[in-house]
Amino acid sequence: MKLIVQIPCYNEEAALAETLRDIPRTVPGFERVEVLVVDDGSDDRTVEVARSAGSDHVVRHRRNRGLAHAFRTGLDAALALGADVIVNTDADHQYEGRDIPALVAPILAGRADMVVGDRQTHRLAHFSRTKRFLQWLGSALVRRLSGLDVPDAVSGFRAFSREAALRLNVLSTFSYTIETLIQAGRSRMAVAVVPVAARPTRRRSRLFRSLPQFLERSLVTMVRVYTMYHPLRVFVLLGSLLSLAGLVPIVRWLFFYFHGQGGGHLQSLVLGAALLVIGFVMLLVGLVADLIAFNRMLVEETLEKVRALSTASAAKAESAGVERSARDTS
Repeated sequence: MKLIVQIPCYNEEAALAETLRDIPRTVPGFERVEVLVVDDGSDDRTVEVARSAGSDHVVRHRRNRGLAHAFRTGLDAALALGADVIVNTDADHQYEGRDIPALVAPILAGRADMVVGDRQTHRLAHFSRTKRFLQWLGSALVRRLSGLDVPDAVSGFRAFSREAALRLNVLSTFSYTIETLIQAGRSRMAVAVVPVAARPTRRRSRLFRSLPQFLERSLVTMVRVYTMYHPLRVFVLLGSLLSLAGLVPIVRWLFFYFHGQGGGHLQSLVLGAALLVIGFVMLLVGLVADLIAFNRMLVEETLEKVRALSTASAAKAESAGVERSARDTS
C-alpha cells in the first residue's frame, strides 16, 4: 500500500519546508509514504525549497492556473505514481502532519471513500465571530446541496481512496472543496469526518482578495456545480416560481374582468402570460438539461475507466523503473 501526500503550492517558499518536515514518513497500514508537491506557476523559490526539503516528486505548471487545477493535477500525478490513498494538505502549515494517520484510518478500515478533516472552527480562537458564522452558513449550504453531513466543507485537509480519486472530475476554476463534496454526494460515496487541529496562517489567503469575493465565488461555485448535477430540480423550481408569479397578474385581470373592468387592466394579462410562457420554457430547458446530465454520467464513467487504465499503466512503468534501478545498484 502506498500513501501519497500532495501539496498544491503557489509562492510558498516561506512555509513549505516546515510543512514538508511535519509530514510523517511512516504511517500504519502503508509500506511507502511519498510527498508530491504541485507548483502552480510560482515565481519564487517554491520548487527549489520543495526539492531541498525532501519532496519525492515535484510537478510544475508553467503559469498559475488556480488551486482547483493544481489539485486536479496532483490527483492525476498521484494516481500515475501508484497511490492507493491520497492525502491533500495545504502548504501554509495550517494542518498538522500528525493528524494524517487518523485522517486515512476510515479508508483503511473500509468505511469511507473520502475523509474530510474538521477544523472545528467554532473552537478556533484565531477565527473571528464573522468568519465562524460565515463558515457555518457556507457548510450548512453545502450539506444541503450534497446531502453529506460535513461540518467543515471548505477544509483542504482531506484523504481519498484511489477509487474516489478516479471518479472525481473537478471543473471549477476557484476551489475543489465544494465541488468534490457535491460530486461525492451525487456519486453516493461514503464520506467520513475526522477532527483535526488547525494552526493560524501566517499570511493572507491567495485564493481570494477579500471576504466578499470569497463568498461570491463560493456561492457561484455551489450554484454552478449543483445545477450541473441536478439540472431538473433547478429548472423545475425556477419554472414553477415564474409560473406562479405569472398566475398572480392573470388572477388580478380575471377579477377585474368579471367586474366589467377587464379592458383597463390588459397589462396584467400580458405580464402574466409572458411569465407563464417563460416558466414553461424553463421546464423544457430542465428536461433537456436532465438528458444532458445523463449523458454526462456516461461520459464520466468512460473517463473513469480511461483514467484507471492510463494511471495503472503509468504506475506499472514506474514500478518497473524502480526495480531496474534497484537491480543496477546491486
